[in-house]
Amino acid sequence: MNSIENNKVVSIEYEVMDFGTKEIVDSNIGTKPLEFLVGAGQVITGLEKAIIGAEIGKKIEIEVKPEEAYGIYRNDFLQEIPREQFEGIDLKKGMTLFGQGENGQTVQVIVKDFSDKMVMIDYNHPLAGKTLLFNITVLDSREPTEEEIISGHIGGGCGCGTGEGHHKEEGGCCGGGGGCGCSH
Repeated sequence: MNSIENNKVVSIEYEVMDFGTKEIVDSNIGTKPLEFLVGAGQVITGLEKAIIGAEIGKKIEIEVKPEEAYGIYRNDFLQEIPREQFEGIDLKKGMTLFGQGENGQTVQVIVKDFSDKMVMIDYNHPLAGKTLLFNITVLDSREPTEEEIISGHIGGGCGCGTGEGHHKEEGGCCGGGGGCGCSH
């Protein structure tokens, strides 16, 4: 049987749930498979570690702790910002906003709370602090192309299978807070 190894492109179908609530947070079942280069840090650590040695065609269930997923929840990632910086935005508790960070990259924040004068935003990833349960079917494994090795991208994108193309800093794996494990 073929098993998954480092430096191979693997293709998987997955469904991921919040272990605590059993809520499905992301899935590519019935859509494009997730492809990534094993060992290149393109997916969360826990998923990458668990997939090594898995057999093609087999279904596996993986529990990934926060430390090997989207990190522990950090209170120091909460920030109060003057409400006037949100002028023209109909704020709602729990809403997701996107902005530009100091490094020029897109940053996702969640509105935790607000008053007439201040807005409390949360820079934590939406899945920070959560244990995730992945149900995965390993579909295929192949050698990467020379272009994929040089660019670090599989098939010309981040390798996320939802078709939305969002990267981690834009809201999670490939879909506004999802949890497929994309680490971009």
